Amino acid sequence: MKKVLIVDDSIAVSRQLEKIVNSGEEFEVVAQGRNGAEAIKLCQQHKPDIVCMDMNMPVMDGLTALRSLSQLMPGITVVMVTSLGGVGDKYTEALRLGAKDVISKPFEKDSVLEMLRRV
Repeated sequence: MKKVLIVDDSIAVSRQLEKIVNSGEEFEVVAQGRNGAEAIKLCQQHKPDIVCMDMNMPVMDGLTALRSLSQLMPGITVVMVTSLGGVGDKYTEALRLGAKDVISKPFEKDSVLEMLRRV
């Protein structure tokens, strides 16, 4: 079973994504964070297989955290989450920094699970 870390400042979004991730037998949410700084600490603590992280959060945004995680834990699988519909510079920047994919809100269960299997 692959370990998943969810990082989003919205509790509702985190819970929705957790429900989807835990719905199958392939993935398990091991921790949740509210910002990029927490993401870095939780990654070092739980060593997740996949990190699902919001791009826009207070304290430290997802792109800044992704930049740090890529240096601290090379090869970590990060999927960015956005409500921007994956449009524009941030989408391109996330992929350039090493994100494996970008998920758009609102989530569709089947497409989220398929993407997690793919990364």
